[in-house]
Amino acid sequence: MNWISNASLKDYNTFGIEARAAYFASFDSLESLKELLDSKPEHFPIMILGGGSNMLLVKDVNACVLHHNVKGIEVISENEKEVLVRAGGGEVWHDLVMYSVNRGWGGLENLSLIPGYVGAAPIQNIGAYGVELKDCFVSLDAINIHSKRLHTFNHALCEFGYRDSIFKNGAKGHYVILNVTLRLQKNPRLNLGYGAIQKELENRGIKNPNVKDVSKVVMAIRRSKLPDPMVLGNSGSFFKNPIVSVAMADSIQSKHPDLVRYDLPAATSKLAAGWLIEQAGWKGYREGDAGVHEKQALVLVNHGKASGEDIWNLATKIIEDVHAKFGVRLEPEVNILQ
Repeated sequence: MNWISNASLKDYNTFGIEARAAYFASFDSLESLKELLDSKPEHFPIMILGGGSNMLLVKDVNACVLHHNVKGIEVISENEKEVLVRAGGGEVWHDLVMYSVNRGWGGLENLSLIPGYVGAAPIQNIGAYGVELKDCFVSLDAINIHSKRLHTFNHALCEFGYRDSIFKNGAKGHYVILNVTLRLQKNPRLNLGYGAIQKELENRGIKNPNVKDVSKVVMAIRRSKLPDPMVLGNSGSFFKNPIVSVAMADSIQSKHPDLVRYDLPAATSKLAAGWLIEQAGWKGYREGDAGVHEKQALVLVNHGKASGEDIWNLATKIIEDVHAKFGVRLEPEVNILQ
């Protein structure tokens, strides 16, 4: 477990951006992590890197980059109704989803095929098709980078929000999430009311779906709209779906009757960022090797040799244009490292 200087991060981010880290190392246990923290070069901050699927490297990283490689999935308790599963932060998220789906346990099926590692899931409070991580989250264990003490965070301590948590705010940069514990249901209540899930099930003639059916449909929908990062560099949904007041949503819809919106509590509405971007004329746009995906305007792509700066410049233009046309300011869902 040694530090490597001036290390390339191209193979560690799904945009395929060529950027370099001042220092790089990988850890596969609490012990190896502590050893690396004790031996890190002085005066350099720590950056934790998982699957690299939710970030944009705008420039080289002047930090000690630690790649998360803590594996393992285990059942820690169960009864007639539910099962608690603990997964290492270095596990691939989709592998954990398949672990639960293949056993008929419900809770994660709508989150199938989301890229990234388990350790990043609570940071982002990942979500899709009406389900978020917080819906089945129990707790996580994390080590404080500075004190090297282990802490357990329950649901309340994580301060989950829409694509948000304490780890993106007050605790940002202070902890390494070692494992995550989730509560899964043996008699699941399926969430079919969001997006095209129900319609796709009907198209397949499935009247009484189970978790495997829902997972397969979600994967089919995602693959039909989202590019494979192994083929075309991307980080999935680049922007958050903006939440605005109902009055503002009504105002936009009065001019654009086909506005895609989801009304929420507290007189707010969630707007589809992809719809806003597409209506502004950016879908399929390309500027050098930086572009907007031709099938899903919410996804920015690297056609080959785009730099992080190229991608971010394009994102900034989209943000400003959507704001000018609709009065809504989009925010990145991915972490911008610049």
